[in-house]
Amino acid sequence: MIKQLDISELPNAVEVIRASFATVADELGLTEQNCPGFTAFSTTTERLRSQFDLGWRMYGFYNESRLAGYAAISKADNGAYEIHNLAVLPECRHKGYGKRLLDFCIGKVKEMGGIKIEIGIVEENTVLKNWYAANGFTHTGAKRFDFFPFTCGYMEYNI
Repeated sequence: MIKQLDISELPNAVEVIRASFATVADELGLTEQNCPGFTAFSTTTERLRSQFDLGWRMYGFYNESRLAGYAAISKADNGAYEIHNLAVLPECRHKGYGKRLLDFCIGKVKEMGGIKIEIGIVEENTVLKNWYAANGFTHTGAKRFDFFPFTCGYMEYNI
């Protein structure tokens, strides 16, 4: 079941996001010391509350009564929306939960009148990049930032 989260559920969402992104951090050798701004280390209840207050729509995938996945949607410019932090707990992966969350978010953006969805990923995470491509996203570019020891990749989905 996927449902919109309320503010009381944000601490559980933080746990899902941090645990999910921790596997990427491990694979890429990212630590809190060499990359404190990475999602696995920087996501807090306060940060999600701030995003919630900005109008981000936050959704949780529940496996029975347990929060097993998370994704957020925010409005960008010119009919575009952005999906943030799509995450599935490592022990719940390879069951189709991520695909169901992604399809749900695409449907929500359509309902809101969006014409495009943008995402940011770790460019070096080829498994994730290929997964998004297999789900209809097109790679639109990449950029290096001094504060990240990886390249930020950008993809979009046209509705």
